[in-house]
Order: sequence, then C-alpha cells, then structure tokens
Amino acid sequence: MKIIAYLYSDPLLESTPDRDLWGWEIDRVYQDLAIATVPKKGKESAIVRQQWQQLLEDCRAEPAAYLLIRRVEELGNSVEAVGDRLAELEALGIRLIVTEQATSTIYPALADKPILKGTDLQADLLKLLQQVQRAQQSRRIRQGHAQNRLKALPPPGKAPYGYRRSNSRYVVDRSTAPVVKDFFEQFLLYGSLSGAVRYLAKKYSKKIAVSTGHRWLTNPVYRGDLAYQNGELVSDTHAPIISREEAAQVDRLLRRNRQLPPRTASAPRSLAGLVICHECRSPMTVTRVSAPRRDREYLYLRPTGCTQTPNCGAIAYDAILQQTIERICEDLPRAVADVDLPDVGTIKQGIGGAIAAKNAILAQLPPLVTSGILDQETADLRTYKLRTEIAVLQGKLAQLPPVNLQAIAQTVSIPQFWLDLSEPERRFYFREFIRQIELIREGKAWKLKLMFIF
Repeated sequence: MKIIAYLYSDPLLESTPDRDLWGWEIDRVYQDLAIATVPKKGKESAIVRQQWQQLLEDCRAEPAAYLLIRRVEELGNSVEAVGDRLAELEALGIRLIVTEQATSTIYPALADKPILKGTDLQADLLKLLQQVQRAQQSRRIRQGHAQNRLKALPPPGKAPYGYRRSNSRYVVDRSTAPVVKDFFEQFLLYGSLSGAVRYLAKKYSKKIAVSTGHRWLTNPVYRGDLAYQNGELVSDTHAPIISREEAAQVDRLLRRNRQLPPRTASAPRSLAGLVICHECRSPMTVTRVSAPRRDREYLYLRPTGCTQTPNCGAIAYDAILQQTIERICEDLPRAVADVDLPDVGTIKQGIGGAIAAKNAILAQLPPLVTSGILDQETADLRTYKLRTEIAVLQGKLAQLPPVNLQAIAQTVSIPQFWLDLSEPERRFYFREFIRQIELIREGKAWKLKLMFIF
C-alpha cells in the first residue's frame, strides 16, 4: 500500500514546513512553494504546482492508496481549483487524509471512500467547500498584506503621532514631531516616564496616558523602522525622530525601571526604591516630617514592613545620601576593575560588520534585477529577509552596554560630580550603576553596602 504526501506553502506567510512532519511512514513527499505575486481569483500559474503535476504523473504510472495533506485549501488557490484537484484524485482512486483541518469530522468519510462518490457525502462536501472558500479569502488578504511588507509599506491604520502618511511611507509631521522629540529627550534626561508625560501636559497641553507614553518609547516607528503583525521588523524604512543611540538608551532605561519597585521610577528623591534594611529585609521609603507652623521639612528613610521588635528606626535621608555618594566614589572604580566584562568593542565590531555585509548584499540586488539574473519578486523577497535580519542585529547592538564603562566609572567617582546634580539627575545616575543599597545597623551606628548592576 503506497502512501504519499503533498505540501504547499507560501514563504511570505509561513516558514517552509518540514517534509517529515507527518508521523507516518511516507513513500514520497511532494512539495510546492507559492509564487511571490498574488494570484488572480480563479487562476494560478502552472509553475506554482510543478510538484503536483509530478504527483499525478507518478500516480498514473504507479497508483497510490492514500494522499496526506495538512489542509484541504492547500490543493488550490481557489474553490474551483480545489474542486478540480479533488476530481483528479477521484479519477485516480486515491483516498485523501487531512491531518490539520479544524473540522476533522468530515475527513474520516473522505478517507474511507473514493472522493465525490456517494450522495451521503454531499452535505459534507458543501460544508468543506464553504470552509475552503473562507480559507482562500483569508489567504488572499494575508498575501496582500505580505506584498505590502515586501515593499516596506506602512501597515493599515492611522499614522503614529508625529508622522503623517504619504503614498508609500511615513513622513515626519513638522507640527507634531517636535512634541514627540521633546518627550523622548525629557525621558532620557530624567529616566521618568510619568515625569515626561506631565512635562508634555504642562508645556504643550498634550495630555496622554502613561501607557500611551510607554507605547511611544517602544514604538519602532520613531526609530525609523516598521513593525508588522507577524512580529517581524523592517529597518530604515523612513526618517526617524530619535537616533539609534537614543533608542538604545531608552531601552536600557526601560529595562532598568522594570527592576524597581512600583511608583519609584519617577519618585522625586534619588534614593527611592534603592535602599533596603539588612536586618528586617524591608524596603525603605522616603518619609517627610514637618514641625507645626514651620516651613522647614525633614526627610527620613524608614522600613515599610519591619518585622523586628522593636522596629528598625528611621534614619535621616541626607545622612544616607551623603554616605551613598562616599561609598560609590570609593567602591565603583574597584568594582568595575574586578568585574570580568566582555569585550564589548569587539562584539560591536562583529555585529557592525554583519550589518555592513547585509547592506552590501542589498546594494547588489538592483543590478541583478536589471541584468535579468533575478526576477523582481525574488529580489523583493530577498530584500525583505535581509532588512528583517538587519533589524534583529540592530536590536542586539542596542542591548550592549557602553564600551567605555571604566572611563565613566572614573568620572562619576568624583564627589563634586554628585553634589552638582539635582535630585532627579542624581536619581538617573544612581540607577545606572546601583541595583540595591543595604543599610547595615551596628547598634546605634550604621553603614551602607552597595550592590552594583554588573
């Protein structure tokens, strides 16, 4: 008993399926790939189904008992084509087994009887053809979207704030792009999302939700890239509002803020969310105390959930801040010198070389099309693949730490550097280096232990 299988896939919509996916012992697998152009309704190129024609010729020479397919709609690009293929199978006496169809109850009958034979199959076949029609309509829509991706056209919908839609791409909107640019600069300066949102409302009367601000920070469009629903990213499709370096810093700040306790990323005090009591392991929060009828305000750090008896006492904020500065100036250079950091410069050169190599291949494609070596559809598909690979490499490049970490450590180890900063600026730099600060009590005295992020 000879069992064969047939696969049909569109490289624009899915990765090429494995020929050994069946779990059965198959005598031969026939596999066709779709062409890159969207087929007209009711028509399809014979080139697309070369392996199907080979299947029919082989079955005429040596009949097969069963044909395995994943879904019925893979037999053709229209309902008419699927019907013709079912008729061809019936003429050869081949029984059909469908392995991945949603309405699988239809197909045991089709597997047990010759295709289209017997009135008891009419209702099932009508249901089958309706399902195929819906699947083919969905495929045509997805193929249309895939063609737009190949041409790097913007996805459907309204252009993001700061851009407007032209014929084939996004263009910077000069009236709203400065607002977005200022939002990013404010976030990069202070590392506070809610602070940047309040800044927009105050300066431009542009009120957005914090969640909207987060979408702005992570939206590839502002970096000059396009993201599609399939999760793939195409790089350098239009003019960016922020540079690659700024985008990398935004990503680092967002990763850092995710590690902090809630509502401390935008807290006004630089030590908020960093200090923890060594005795009770409770986070310490900044508390303000003021005397009646006096303008002066006192700041303390106290545990939020102390379990000790008696409770661990509060300590003056300024005293902890001063000792934190002393400790970071003394401990940071030694910690950077001791840590075994990867050679970031070499890694960046390697990734940069890979990006340059792919850009060189992109530059070679238009002459190949002009000379007739490549057809336009193949060139478009290759261009799309290269640009998505470049976007992945750029993402890896953005995740790397700064190359000159030791030089930065020497600069920030000067006490005057910290004293000249405002609290929001000091908060930004503390969180660039410090993961947590442990307050260790020694009777009435205390000391600090800094744990760095590397």
